[in-house]
Amino acid sequence: MAAIEFDLSERSEHPLDIVERLAALHDWSFDRADENEISITVEGSWCDYQIAFTWLDEMEALHVGCAFDLKTSQRRRSDVNELVSLINEHLWIGHFDLWAKDDVVMFRHSLLLAGGAEPNGHQCQALLKVAVEACDRYYQAFQFLLWAGKSPADALASAMFETVGEA
Repeated sequence: MAAIEFDLSERSEHPLDIVERLAALHDWSFDRADENEISITVEGSWCDYQIAFTWLDEMEALHVGCAFDLKTSQRRRSDVNELVSLINEHLWIGHFDLWAKDDVVMFRHSLLLAGGAEPNGHQCQALLKVAVEACDRYYQAFQFLLWAGKSPADALASAMFETVGEA
């Protein structure tokens, strides 16, 4: 397959400038280590999430990675991978990965902005919201698997349980 070359359009502003303004607006702790990456800490329902936005210039994509403090063990790695696979079957947007190098579960997604498309605050906020909601939704499944010793199927079933109303 021949390499396809694109003319990378100039943008009116860096896509991560929008994400940085979003973080500042919500008083979230953030660190912009370099021009193409920003790390934000966002409080979720179960824990704080470490969210990294990365601008991938060669692909014209804004990538989001959302991790939570839940280390897996070598012994349970195959179970975690099975749970990740089961969860991903339920997701329409984004996916979970197990980063084997660090034994960390992470939600990932990207916003493609090919041809110089400009992101806006609503898109960036939606990208962040999808990541946090997915992590909130399935965090307990990983907890049940790793701390309660549940099987991947049982861990997912317990996380899929919906409550209606308030007690």
